[in-house]
Amino acid sequence: MSTSAAINGKEIFELLREDLAAIEREFGRDTVSGVEAITEIGEYLRAGGGKRIRPMLLLLSSKLFAYSGRGAIKLGAVMEIIHPAPLVHDDIIDEAQTRRGRPAANTQWGNSKCVLAGDWLYMQAFKIAVQERNFRTLDTLIELTQQMVEGELLQMEKLGKLISLDEHFDLIYRKTACLFSVCMRIGAILGGATVEQEENLAQYGRDLGMAFQIVDDVLDLTASESVLGKPVASDLREGKVTMAVIHALERCGPREREKISTVVREQAFDGVSHEEILEILNRYGSIDAAQQCALQYAGLARNAICRFPDSETKRALLWAPEYVVGREK
Repeated sequence: MSTSAAINGKEIFELLREDLAAIEREFGRDTVSGVEAITEIGEYLRAGGGKRIRPMLLLLSSKLFAYSGRGAIKLGAVMEIIHPAPLVHDDIIDEAQTRRGRPAANTQWGNSKCVLAGDWLYMQAFKIAVQERNFRTLDTLIELTQQMVEGELLQMEKLGKLISLDEHFDLIYRKTACLFSVCMRIGAILGGATVEQEENLAQYGRDLGMAFQIVDDVLDLTASESVLGKPVASDLREGKVTMAVIHALERCGPREREKISTVVREQAFDGVSHEEILEILNRYGSIDAAQQCALQYAGLARNAICRFPDSETKRALLWAPEYVVGREK
């Protein structure tokens, strides 16, 4: 089968439909606790949906090697449990009111319960992973969790500050791309990949995750609140500097730089409007530069898997970068 043949999201969903449904059921079972608040918060997070791109990547990675065991379902659910756990903590730290168009969990159950529920979800994910009796997988998940926690702490240290592009890329690797990379790596481990194949798939996940987060950051600046499901320019309101802003800061004049600095430092659009910031970014082509960077990462992701034999699964993986850079929310 030629990898140049067209494939779309509907075809990929059909390819993975039964496995994704099984992961959804597993997620529902695995987040049930004897403590009512934990079960309620877990169900609330599960019902919030999302793109389920992370378990899809794990499934596709394992399917490249014709893996058909139950481990991909169990570990796909693990990744879906790990993914929202830090988001619960993020919303508390950022004092967020909404998440995906719904009230953030902390506004429903309070900070204390949500912190503990997030901790419980992490521990539950590792409890399930241990049942697979695969030390490579456990090592990978432990390293992932450390990277994510370190990323959150580093971001807290840099809130309200004008950081470099290298610092920003390090943050988005730890907070987003590392999780994508680990999903691909775990699928490769399950499938019995060679060291080279595993590294290629991990690289694919890293580059795809970088593209995903850069696009996410651009959408935060340019999309409408109704599309985002949260206030526009939330990153700047929280004192977070993203790629388009860094690009503009490297090129703009002192007065424009001061406008951006004021918003970042004060973590508010009080004296400077969102429209003024957007005008500066567009003046220096900063939005376009960020989108081009995302496209470059998407191309690197495709290149990382070019040596794998043609198959329906490879076609799906080649389509994913196109989806990531083309999405509108």
